[in-house]
Amino acid sequence: MKTFLIRRRALSLAACAAAVCLMFYVINYPAAVDASASQRQLPIYCVQRDQKLASVSFDAAWGNEDTQQLIDILGRYQVKATFFVVGDWADKYPESVKALHDAGHEVMNHSNTHAHYPQLSVEEIVADLNACNDKIEAITGVRPTLVRLPYGDYDDNAVRAVRSIGMEPIQWDVDSLDWKEIPAEEIVQRVTGKVQPGSIVLFHNAALHTPEALPSILETLIQEGYTFVPISQLILDGEYNTDYTIDHTGRQCPA
Repeated sequence: MKTFLIRRRALSLAACAAAVCLMFYVINYPAAVDASASQRQLPIYCVQRDQKLASVSFDAAWGNEDTQQLIDILGRYQVKATFFVVGDWADKYPESVKALHDAGHEVMNHSNTHAHYPQLSVEEIVADLNACNDKIEAITGVRPTLVRLPYGDYDDNAVRAVRSIGMEPIQWDVDSLDWKEIPAEEIVQRVTGKVQPGSIVLFHNAALHTPEALPSILETLIQEGYTFVPISQLILDGEYNTDYTIDHTGRQCPA
């Protein structure tokens, strides 16, 4: 009987210890998740901004039907945008790359061949980025500092490779879905309903309804008090803001 009581007490103590351990794990689990998330390599999706600043960006990878039209629309509203161009696109349309630069827009890197970066080694990614940078610099005289990763596809290795050569990977927090060829009215509603201070909006060059939707988007947001700046002016620049963090959502925040 005495032996039974001792065993029973031991089992009770073990159960209590297990319960305490479980409670400790549950309480600290979010912190563990946050710590793990903070170690991930994330691009910048948007920026913490108190002012109503936002950026519009365009990916140029294939067609060139509406480049001048986009330049004209942006010029009408005195908006400077960021265009991410593929090196192969720059080869085909160097005059458009120059026209974008001459109009005051940023011309940045969208890879050289639009490959899936997670499938490449660090050396291959760096070579691809530099090949595109060389082409853009030869046309505009300015070497890109930002990159829009092809397909929005990345892993830790790809992000590290980009930052290893002093470039910054840029995603978006507002997707116009213009590439799906949805009606202009839907594009307008999507974008104007989602933009917040510090947002980066994704459009595409040569998307069917973007030129139709863009004026309404700009007019609506300007009336709401937004100012549009190129992405290099939206993000926190290490030259002036040496301390910043990127949270688990990809929002760049002052430290």
